[in-house]
Parts: sequence; C-alpha cells; structure tokens
Amino acid sequence: MNDPVDTSLLVAGVDEAGRGPLAGPVVAAAVILSADLPVDGLADSKTLTASRRGEIGASIRRRALCWSVGMASASEIDALNIHHATLLAMRRAVLSLRTLPELALVDGRFTPALPMSARAEIGGDGRIDAIAAASIIAKEMRDDLMRRLHVEYPQYGFDAHKGYPTAAHREAIRRHGVSRCHRRSFGPVRDCLEAEGV
Repeated sequence: MNDPVDTSLLVAGVDEAGRGPLAGPVVAAAVILSADLPVDGLADSKTLTASRRGEIGASIRRRALCWSVGMASASEIDALNIHHATLLAMRRAVLSLRTLPELALVDGRFTPALPMSARAEIGGDGRIDAIAAASIIAKEMRDDLMRRLHVEYPQYGFDAHKGYPTAAHREAIRRHGVSRCHRRSFGPVRDCLEAEGV
C-alpha cells in the first residue's frame, strides 16, 4: 500500500471517523509511525472487520512513535457545520501529539490550519500507511465512545449503529425524542425537533 513519503521528514497521518452519523462527536486521529517498529495489516479502516481493526489498532498504539485523538462535539458540529468541525478535530489531534510532525498528511481534500506543512491526500487511507493507521485509531476510538454513550442512552441503540442514520435509529429518535448527543443541525434530527415544535 505505502505511497512513497519523504523519509527525512517526521510525518503524521491524519484521518477522521464519524462525519455521517446523527449523534456523537466527529473523531480524528493523528499517528506518527515508527520506522523501527512496523505495523502489519494496515488498511483503510472501512475495509477491516471490527475484530481485525481492534487487533491492528492495539498494535498501532503499542508500536507507533506517537498517536493522539481529537474530537469535535455534537454541539460544535451544530455551531460550525460538519466540515469545519472535522477540521477542528483534526487540528486538535495533530496538536495533541507528544512529538509534533514536520508534515501532516491528511485524508481527503482539505487540511486544517496547522503550524507545520500539511498536504491533503484523496484516498490516502488506502495508499499511505500513516493515514491508514489514523483511520483505524479514529474508528476504534469513536466506536468505543458510542458504546459508552449507549450505556447512558440505551433506547437509541448506539452500540449497534454507532449513531449512523439507520432505520432503527431514525425510529428511536421519533419514539424517544432527541438526546443531548444528537446533532440538531442534521436533517432527520432537525425534522424531529420541528415536529415537536422545538
């Protein structure tokens, strides 16, 4: 997979999870891999089973030079929009790294405002190991957070759909209303609030 990257630079891969859900934060991860401790099996998190993603995620956390996570909450998503909230989460992830990189490679078309060089990489999670690692960490962390939210709000089934707009989730919103962790600016949630006269 690994696209050539200038090995003279300290490079962080950056990716996010959770742009599309109706609830919960958007989570970004930044990962600087170690040249001395390679991680086997790196791939776009969307192509991996949950169990395989968990195995590789544990390996990344053990073997990476450093990694970090940044989030933007549902209320920040509503205030900023999902695009700008995603960039905010990415910025928080990069700036939380124990060692700051010289270059951030960011999956997608846009990069957050950063104090170091940054480059957008369309499809980077399928081509560049550091971005693939970030995609796995972001997905693992967000799924874990949604499982914890499920304990607080079991009526929505967050443990199953992780906040995505499944038929079951939409029905739960209609039946139980909107929780504090729902994104009020997203259509199905907004429609429910309007129906309730909120």
